[in-house]
Amino acid sequence: MAAILDRVLRRAPRAPVPVEERMTIIEHLEALRRALIVSVVSWAVATIGAFFISGQVIHLLIERAGIKQAVYLAPAGGFLNELKVAVYIGFVIAAPIVIQQIWWFVSPGLHRHERRFILPMIVATIFFFLLGVSAAIFALPLYLHVLNSLSPPSTVYLADIGELIGFILTMVIGFGLVFELPVVIFVLGILGVVKSKWLYKNRPFWFLGLGLLANFMTPGADPLTPLIMFVPLYIFYEGTSLILKLSGR
Repeated sequence: MAAILDRVLRRAPRAPVPVEERMTIIEHLEALRRALIVSVVSWAVATIGAFFISGQVIHLLIERAGIKQAVYLAPAGGFLNELKVAVYIGFVIAAPIVIQQIWWFVSPGLHRHERRFILPMIVATIFFFLLGVSAAIFALPLYLHVLNSLSPPSTVYLADIGELIGFILTMVIGFGLVFELPVVIFVLGILGVVKSKWLYKNRPFWFLGLGLLANFMTPGADPLTPLIMFVPLYIFYEGTSLILKLSGR
């Protein structure tokens, strides 16, 4: 009897291993539509609110740039520049919501053990973006000083507010995006795309690549200005590589 019972138990079907639910294409499209709607609406609302303070922001940026007075040449130039600044400010204000929606959209494609990193990654993404924005505003006077020092002799810089604001805002957003390097490397490490050994093995190439990126993103022919971006980027690279190594990746 015991032998028969043992044979039945061995032949009994095993309990199915639970698998993670997968979204269909329609569900992915619905999730994408929802993420886009939430992101665009939050950006629009933030832009409308930012329009009422855009004039003060322009004044602060001009003061930070060390320029006493800026001009605009088109009749509607003042209004259009305030609107442009409001759009950029709205993007910065809405960035936490947009970042949260991006992570929410990609989360179904992650394994359960990977999803525990979503909240820290949202916080880290927002932190490094704002850190890049702050670094750009801090370095703004040096940038303009270096650029103006390279101008031909017997010329004077007359600040057109549209060109100036466009330059400042492009630099601010550019710094914010480039400072996302540690988040990108860490996510690639979590997904298994890169390993800490590969990062350390290719350290000379990372050193050279980050140096070229810093020189491309920072104006001026002097060797000091690119260090404003290169030093933090290289620290981010080394720190993220160490974290991946300590986590066994």
